[in-house]
Amino acid sequence: MNSTTSSLPSSNQALEHQCDVLIIGSGAAGLSLALKLADHCQIIILSKSDRNEGSTRYAQGGIAAVFDEGDSIESHVADTLDAGAGLCDEEVVTYTAKEAKKALEWLINFGVPFDTEENPGGEKKYHLTREGGHSHRRILHAADATGEAIQTTLNDAVAAHPNIHFFERYNAIDLIASERTPKHCKGVYVWNRKREQVEVIRSRFITLATGGGSKVYQYTSNPDVSSGDGIAMAWRAGCRVANMEFNQFHPTCLYHPQARNFLISEALRGEGAQLCHADGTRFMHNFDKRGDLAPRDIVARAIDFEMKRLGADCMYLDISHKSADFIVKHFPNIYRKCRSLGIDITREPIPVVPAAHYSCGGVMTDLNARTDLDNVYAIGEVAYTGLHGANRMASNSLLECVVFAKAAAEHILSRLHDAPSIEAIAPWDESQVSNSDEEVIIQHNWHELRLFMWDYVGIVRTNKRLERALRRIQLLEQEIHEYYAHFKVSNNLLELRNLVMVAELIVRCAMQRKESRGLHFNLDYPDTLAHSSPTILTPTKSLIEEEPGTLST
Repeated sequence: MNSTTSSLPSSNQALEHQCDVLIIGSGAAGLSLALKLADHCQIIILSKSDRNEGSTRYAQGGIAAVFDEGDSIESHVADTLDAGAGLCDEEVVTYTAKEAKKALEWLINFGVPFDTEENPGGEKKYHLTREGGHSHRRILHAADATGEAIQTTLNDAVAAHPNIHFFERYNAIDLIASERTPKHCKGVYVWNRKREQVEVIRSRFITLATGGGSKVYQYTSNPDVSSGDGIAMAWRAGCRVANMEFNQFHPTCLYHPQARNFLISEALRGEGAQLCHADGTRFMHNFDKRGDLAPRDIVARAIDFEMKRLGADCMYLDISHKSADFIVKHFPNIYRKCRSLGIDITREPIPVVPAAHYSCGGVMTDLNARTDLDNVYAIGEVAYTGLHGANRMASNSLLECVVFAKAAAEHILSRLHDAPSIEAIAPWDESQVSNSDEEVIIQHNWHELRLFMWDYVGIVRTNKRLERALRRIQLLEQEIHEYYAHFKVSNNLLELRNLVMVAELIVRCAMQRKESRGLHFNLDYPDTLAHSSPTILTPTKSLIEEEPGTLST
């Protein structure tokens, strides 16, 4: 391929770029895909913030794979199916578990510094920890900052490759449909946040690696960039989505006014930490025979129940019965963060609350990571592969990123030389819009959306709460539609436009599920049905022609 990217001129004119593969998102999924493709074609990676920001960076626990002789792929599969509460796609789970060790060896070859220990014979091996839902120790980790180690390592490799071009501080706005090839996208409109102008990227293949949409909730462990952009863009372009009702709330987010997004890794419970009340009384045994190592959905509901029952602001996680040396060695970042806030975890319990953490649903893909659009792929949290079912098992998320990056890369490479030529795209038309003088509307709608989603579509739901949420969403959509049509785009507007759409998809999926299963618990349908299937939403013509805004084609 001879495609190249344009350089950025100093003028403020409309810009156009082109490449073979456009990757929207710069976490583990996007970076892995870029590195697997870059020897063969020209790549643009789009990052909404700087290249280090995203959910990957904040992942603490690790990545699951069978490295121990006493473990097995069959056991990894069984644990994942059990955690997924009967809604996992067994073929996808088996494929992922089989590919897991090769995926981690690929990361190791790039230099990801997973922790090691010496066996009795003095030989070094990888230290394996255990997390909720796992029947064996199979989690490779880099202390308690595995995601940061992966992000840094892959970013260094990407920076060294001449065929990978990084565009930082760019928002993707919308996929642009081809007029000549059905179910094909010819590029993307993007907003350059530094220059505050809309540009065009034309590409033969497009991959969404944008992460999830947990920013739709008032309380979340995710960074601010997790605004559901890829899910909303794919839906507007005509892609199906599935299982959006299954939002994973991580059981243990640090409860402190100065650390609203700081996660307390599940690995603490894997190493013996115990959930308790303020007086030290343990309670998880009242909810599940696995106690503190029950899957996340059960633990999050238990904490939520105890907080409401006692009128408490938080519960506590106590690992102080372990030696101080053990705690500081295995959890140095958590120790330092808590210590900076006046909490010594070697001597006292950690105050914790559940927080929105992971979107188990997303854009429907096949085993090659391909969506309903011929040349558009989705990998990582933005995608619904069938791996997670009704509840993601700990440390399968980063694994999914790398495994399906490989699958997508292989499929793209098999089609690269036969792909249609890059089509022309009309420039963005701003002739009918003006600068906003009502930014307060955006801020107000932001706060309202996130608060009622937390109150009405949170850990425990009811039919009335869902109906109330849908009514509010529809009103917000009308306001945002009008605003988008009349004013120039901005980061807050683009994210809000996407999040309100993701909120509607979550609520509509939740309203279709007439049972409680996994991460979806509805007091009006407390029982789990004997047979169930994924909740799939298909765009209709009226839905995907939502709002053209300033777009001109």
